[in-house]
Amino acid sequence: MKKILGITFGGLQRKTVTLVLMVLFVTIGIFSVVAAYQNRLLVKLVEETKREQQDSISTISKESMAKILETSMISTNNLQAAVADQDFSEIINNISMLQNMAQGLIRDRAAVEPGQFNPPDPARDGTYSAMVLSEEGVDPDRSEYLGAIAHMSETMIAMANNSDKISSCYIGLFDGTHLCVDKKPSNKYDEQGRLIPFPVRQRPWYKGAVEKGDVYFTGLERDAYTNELCITCAAPIIVNGKTVGAAGIDILLDNMEHFIQASSKSSGMIFIVNNKGQIVLSPEDNNLFSDVISDRTQDLRDYDNKNLSRLIGQSLQETTDLTLIELNGKEYYMVGSPMPTIGWAVISVLSKDVTEIPEKELLAQYDKINDQASRTFRAGSSRSTRISIAILLFIILLATFAALMAARHIVSPIVDMTKDIRKSSETHQLFEMKDVYRTNDEIEILAETFEDLSRKTKQYIENITEITREKERVSTELLMANRIQNSMIPNVFPPYPDRKEFDIFASMEPAREVGGDFYDFFMIDDDHLCMVMADVSGKGVPAALFMMISKVILQSCAMLGQSAAEILVKTNEAICSSNQVDMFVTVWLGILEISSGKIRAANAGHEYPALMRDGSFSLLKSKHGLVIGGMDGVKYREYEIDLSPGDRLFLYTDGIPEASDKDHQMFGSERMLEALNQDPAASPRQVINNVRKAVEIFTEGAEQFDDMTMLCMEYKGKE
Repeated sequence: MKKILGITFGGLQRKTVTLVLMVLFVTIGIFSVVAAYQNRLLVKLVEETKREQQDSISTISKESMAKILETSMISTNNLQAAVADQDFSEIINNISMLQNMAQGLIRDRAAVEPGQFNPPDPARDGTYSAMVLSEEGVDPDRSEYLGAIAHMSETMIAMANNSDKISSCYIGLFDGTHLCVDKKPSNKYDEQGRLIPFPVRQRPWYKGAVEKGDVYFTGLERDAYTNELCITCAAPIIVNGKTVGAAGIDILLDNMEHFIQASSKSSGMIFIVNNKGQIVLSPEDNNLFSDVISDRTQDLRDYDNKNLSRLIGQSLQETTDLTLIELNGKEYYMVGSPMPTIGWAVISVLSKDVTEIPEKELLAQYDKINDQASRTFRAGSSRSTRISIAILLFIILLATFAALMAARHIVSPIVDMTKDIRKSSETHQLFEMKDVYRTNDEIEILAETFEDLSRKTKQYIENITEITREKERVSTELLMANRIQNSMIPNVFPPYPDRKEFDIFASMEPAREVGGDFYDFFMIDDDHLCMVMADVSGKGVPAALFMMISKVILQSCAMLGQSAAEILVKTNEAICSSNQVDMFVTVWLGILEISSGKIRAANAGHEYPALMRDGSFSLLKSKHGLVIGGMDGVKYREYEIDLSPGDRLFLYTDGIPEASDKDHQMFGSERMLEALNQDPAASPRQVINNVRKAVEIFTEGAEQFDDMTMLCMEYKGKE
């Protein structure tokens, strides 16, 4: 490089001026050849710059789109799965309420006058009404339990009217009778006006609930009267160890169907997969899968496409990563999220071609701008050449200076722009407009365009960062809620170091950040210790709020010095008086008379406690009362437990026996008793640790589905 008159002279500038001078001093013909050569060099430089810029645009666009796609698609799919799963969770709450009410009415039927029941009334089509059906040859009037169940008619009608997810609800009994609530009593009659027999005990929902012995979801089944596809949630009705029937709710899939069909109007698609790996719901106009269920419908987990089968199987257990899968000669991005309540999964699909559209549009817009700039440049260059030839013969110095300035004006901004683009691609810094690019021509337009693209890319990244920050804020608030909840229950052990007559220890592990289980123990007076173990319906923040309300009410009632049964009665009255969300809580409450070792206890729909006598734990079974918050005016029975020094009492919630492994097998009461009995001399703290360790070994790292809460008390007697 050399400086002439303060101007750096070298590279393309030197070549340009040299060629111009050769043309000026030799001939116009040589000048033409040199001008053509110069033009080719400039075109080549522009083409190289164009390719580098295109590569940079493509790289940045792909990286930004990949980050945005992964974040938005996974979060959106998780949200859709959570919304759909919530619908089924609400149905489980409803079916549990029907189940508990039916069991309570049948158990206490001797104390209740039989309710009135009627056959279907076609005049009531279009409104929810209660009706009695039966199997062929069965007389409803001779049913032993139907009169008691008839008292649930108004409750079932109110449940159907107050839910946009319930098509119908019903109670089927083992004697072949059936109490049903729906809007279509007329379709229960044939063309001759005769009542159509209803084979209640042969329906899939009845058989499934009875065989499972717990809440049961059918697949897509045909309605017995309308032949329409529906999903039924059912639960067995068990009284005194005997299965006497089943409660059922037909579920409307309108909300789920709406967002699935709406997905096809955008760039992607959403599918619902059942626990058998079959597509049960999909957009009508999709060209990948069909949701017509039959015995021959393929399980996608056995599909020839290994990537697809692996994604389907994983999505039934957990949220998958964003996966690129080839189907029918095209590539699709897919992500799956589970619906734990029913064991299904939501699958979101987006064609890879759609994700490449922004990149193609950017490149097309860039090519358009670049082509326009190139055409303008070539036109200006040709015009300048003709003028230069005319002037060159008269003013050599002026032409030389003009050539030098033109070369600097054209080449320098492009060279600087190329360097900045490479630097931006390597360091991910913004491409910024500089004075050297302000040439008032196409080069300035090109620089402004790339600056705008770089700024938008940064904005995309900032938006993603803001979303991440918001998620962290929500996590922090949930953590604070967890701390507040933990502070509401006793958590300092030993709680009464001066009391040697007993030893007590408890723990609570919520399935989410906050939970609905809780335990409590407190001294009513110097000789009475109150112990509580409870489980609120539902999970998460709503259950945690209901839990704190229930705990405060229980403790307040207990401190009045009443009996265990009276405490539950008063608590039920307080909660039912303002229970607008239809939540309920199961409670076991016992009051230990420390001087004598006697416990007076009452049970509101909670798990049986385990009692260790003679060195071995066993379940202490007693009659349950209705859950707290389930029905106003419920009375509770009280019973006694006599403890001797060395006896231990173990209380727990259903999260222990219902803990499931990866194959959905439950831990169960038998395994719990084995864990309790593995060390008869263990302290209460060690007893709880033994049970927790046994559950962890059994589940083998499977996701915790429910809260796990335990309390163990050892009675030592007088000093």
